[in-house]
Amino acid sequence: MWDSIVDFLSSVYKTSHIRAKIIATIIALIALPIVRRFIISPLISKIKDNEKRYKWNKTIIYSFYFLFFFIIGSIWFEGFESIATFLGLLAGGTAIALKDPISNIAGWLYIITRSPFKVGDRIQLGQHAGDVIDITVSNFTIMEMGNWVDADQNTGRLIHIPNGKIFIEALANYEKGFHFIWNEIPVLVTFESDWKKAKIILEGIIKIKSEEFHFNASEMLKKASKKFMIRKTSLDPVVYTKVEESGVALTIRHLCKPRDRRDIEESIWESILKEFKREIDIDFAYPTIRRYMNLEEGKHIAALQKGEKDAP
Repeated sequence: MWDSIVDFLSSVYKTSHIRAKIIATIIALIALPIVRRFIISPLISKIKDNEKRYKWNKTIIYSFYFLFFFIIGSIWFEGFESIATFLGLLAGGTAIALKDPISNIAGWLYIITRSPFKVGDRIQLGQHAGDVIDITVSNFTIMEMGNWVDADQNTGRLIHIPNGKIFIEALANYEKGFHFIWNEIPVLVTFESDWKKAKIILEGIIKIKSEEFHFNASEMLKKASKKFMIRKTSLDPVVYTKVEESGVALTIRHLCKPRDRRDIEESIWESILKEFKREIDIDFAYPTIRRYMNLEEGKHIAALQKGEKDAP
């Protein structure tokens, strides 16, 4: 009989103990979101700077996640050793079933610790390129650029990329280390044009634009070379000459900031159009098709083009 009484009291204690844990868990589930929504969020919303507000908001979210799991673990498991044991068993059991989510969490830890990119950077990961606008535990979001839109302009689409992709896809950061990119603008003039004069004009234009848009990146290259193995190279703009099927190609090569590429290219082209319009011996080239009235005429013109004196 005494054993029965002891078992009954033990069961009552266990039931009340579990009930207390359930009540404490419910209180934690209700209290933490209330504190965040009605106390923390109003304070964060008063921050005027978008970047600072975003960082504080993310910090609070991660802190609440940690605090929540810590409190729940403290309620249901007695002592930190039990919590560690539970987490170890949980990690081992879910490693196989939740491979992708775990990979995403590992990718998130890599992103926030190693910082291959941050919010606001322009990146390309695999086939996707754009501006990073958000980073979460499971994925990061970019504002897509390129695709059907020219010159690295935004398309307006948001792309959510799993964090785990950071381990298997090639990452290009437009704004980390050396903050400039090389841009090339091909200008095609006819064979009959004075291509030497055209080249001098283009060199003058790009020199003026370099001063106007501050293309000088020598100081930034010095800073980047302290961290990365970057060989010393000329950063001055240049115009290269090449013969194409339809004319002489004069290619302008210059430095620019990734976000300014389209504006700079537009400014350069407007200057080229104005300068070439003043020159009567410079014309733009374009692909053409020549038609001959008869075979003999075609042979005669072809012989003249080859420089044959005794053309029929």
